Amino acid sequence: MSEGLASLLLPAMIIILLAFLFWSQRRRQHAISSLQESLGVGDDICTTSGLFGRIVALDEVTATLEIASGTQVRFDRRAVATKVDVSGRPIAGAGGQLPAEPPARPQTRDTADAPITDTEK
Repeated sequence: MSEGLASLLLPAMIIILLAFLFWSQRRRQHAISSLQESLGVGDDICTTSGLFGRIVALDEVTATLEIASGTQVRFDRRAVATKVDVSGRPIAGAGGQLPAEPPARPQTRDTADAPITDTEK
């Protein structure tokens, strides 16, 4: 009897794994589509390549971003990764959640104008 149960265990595990993969992919697609639907002119965003800008024009395919005063670039609308606030902090990502906080960077001093000391030679 245990041999029959063991032969059913492997296919059941494969079916559960496939179901989980389909479920997570569907959830991700739903989050991306809800982000795309919520985009509007005037939103501050970050693209998938890390470019920050404000949407100045939006159509079905492209988003025109103002990345600096008077500088506009066109991006594929699908390249919008997150909405951000004015300071550049993410409001919500494609998963609909706030991303984890990045680790704090250690403070370093600007050595471009500092004279070289004996210990730095």
